[in-house]
Amino acid sequence: MPYSPLLIKPFREELTDVSVEELLTSEDVDKALNLPGTTLVVVNSVCGCAAGVARPAVRRLMQSDSGRKPDRVVSVFAGQDLEATARLRSYIPDIPPSSPSFALFKDRELIFFIPKHRIEGRSSEALTSDLLAVFEEYA
Repeated sequence: MPYSPLLIKPFREELTDVSVEELLTSEDVDKALNLPGTTLVVVNSVCGCAAGVARPAVRRLMQSDSGRKPDRVVSVFAGQDLEATARLRSYIPDIPPSSPSFALFKDRELIFFIPKHRIEGRSSEALTSDLLAVFEEYA
C-alpha cells in the first residue's frame, strides 16, 4: 500500500522546488528515458538517508554552478509512485531494488548506478561530489 500523499508531500517538494521533474506513471518513465542525452533518475524514499543525504545532495547539485550536469533530472518515489517505480526498475532488471538510489542513463542505457548502501552513512556533500564526478565522466 502506498504512503499517504500528505506524509510525503514535503519530501517530494524538496526535489520539485529545485526543478526535478516527478515521474508519476510508467508512461512518464518511458517518455523520460527515451529522450536523447543523459537522464539522472532519483529514486526518492521516506528513509533517513533520503532525508539526510540523498535529497540534500540533489538540492546542492541542482543549485551548483560547477561541473557538467545531465540533460535532465527526474524522480520516482518508491513506496508511493508504484507504477513508475516498477517501470524504472524494468529498465535495470539486474540491479536489486534500492531506495534511495540514483540511476544515470545515456540514450536509454544505464551507465552508472548508486545504490542505497553507497548513500547511507555518508554526507550529502560527499554524495554531491560523487555525482559531479560521475557527470564529468559520463554526461
